[in-house]
Amino acid sequence: MNKKPKILFAIPTLGAGGAQRIVSFLAQNIDSENFEKHLLVVGKSSEAAFDIDHKQTTFLNKSRLLFGIPAVIIYVIKYKPKIVFSSLDLNLVFGLIAPFFPKCKFIIREASVVSEIGKFSKSNRLHTILAKIAYKNANTIVCQSKDMADDFIKLFSIKPDKVVIINNPITKIFPLKNTLKENLVHKFITIGRLSNEKGHARLLEILANFKHPFHYTIIGSGSEEKNIQSKISKLGMTKKISHIPFTNKIGQELSKHHIFLQGSYVEGFPNAVLESLVVGTPVIAFECPGGTKEIIEEGINGFTANTMKDFLIKLEQMIAMDWDPKAINLSVTKKFNKHKILSEYEQLFIRKLNL
Repeated sequence: MNKKPKILFAIPTLGAGGAQRIVSFLAQNIDSENFEKHLLVVGKSSEAAFDIDHKQTTFLNKSRLLFGIPAVIIYVIKYKPKIVFSSLDLNLVFGLIAPFFPKCKFIIREASVVSEIGKFSKSNRLHTILAKIAYKNANTIVCQSKDMADDFIKLFSIKPDKVVIINNPITKIFPLKNTLKENLVHKFITIGRLSNEKGHARLLEILANFKHPFHYTIIGSGSEEKNIQSKISKLGMTKKISHIPFTNKIGQELSKHHIFLQGSYVEGFPNAVLESLVVGTPVIAFECPGGTKEIIEEGINGFTANTMKDFLIKLEQMIAMDWDPKAINLSVTKKFNKHKILSEYEQLFIRKLNL
């Protein structure tokens, strides 16, 4: 009997991030009948934000990725996978060592529109040089949106046939919300990392000009927390805004709100937007590079806006509309359900293995 091909899924940490969620989801849900799979995490098990099968997971318990690189290489040598599937900073590591493992296929999952996200962080010339080498060594690059794929091909001079677009799956099925009763106070919510590219500051400025009673809930933590709190205070909106650093009751929070606000300047493929729509809460977002435009269906599950003025106008329009939670849910579950996306990944693995 032929042995099942081994797939090693690898991630720097299992912290509360989109890439971590997707990689851990794939590691646990890819068909066990056809593949033997294992999840390798460089970070500490105590930092894991997702439920996983510990029998199929190895934590190296390193405080930094740099300290874990030798152990990662040793693990690949011992495990002998046919495919290594990585994301985040491990992409660079595996791309650089790929030539030393000619019998293994290296598939890397990009998590952002690199040229755009680079505008919000300091560039590292050495990292850029190494990345161009590493990504050309990879057998396949998985991107979540067309914008991401086009950007990656141009930025790193990658052959288009090495790039595959696979959207993020809906990993959690939250209960569909009931239509909220009419309320004099409009309830808005944003979920995501508190960092510059997420655009919380411009959302606050828009809400400062919103003329109706509202309450705005911000869920997330990050480097911009102090600046966001300061802006809230300066705009005199302290009593209108709640901040929740972390919660494992995302579905319940989304269900309690009327509209999800996304202020991002760039996105990969926003999981929080997907989750909001699964619950049945419509979304208004800025048009930006990334996968948002592939999720939002104008007037069906939300709207996109070009400018802050346009955003405010459409927000005013949305509060006057009767939204159908079932229609909102269907708009995304038909395109991004886990069975469809898992099948796309399994077909990719089969092609790479020539099965």
